[in-house]
Amino acid sequence: MGVSEILAQIDHEIAALQHARAVLTGEVPSAGTPAGARSAFKKSKKRRLTPEGRKRIADAVKRRWAEQKKKAAAGK
Repeated sequence: MGVSEILAQIDHEIAALQHARAVLTGEVPSAGTPAGARSAFKKSKKRRLTPEGRKRIADAVKRRWAEQKKKAAAGK
């Protein structure tokens, strides 16, 4: 069994587990649900940054720009 076959099998198992989870949480309607009612089950979650995450990003950007300035000053 090659690596690609193993990865395909793992992907198949992951998809099956995700589908089972969606069915159990009610995100996927049962087979008897009318087509018009299926859209009511879709949930979209907005991803939000925590203040700590925002600070980490800001600090990383500041470090990046400081490094860029340092390289520019050394090149003059």
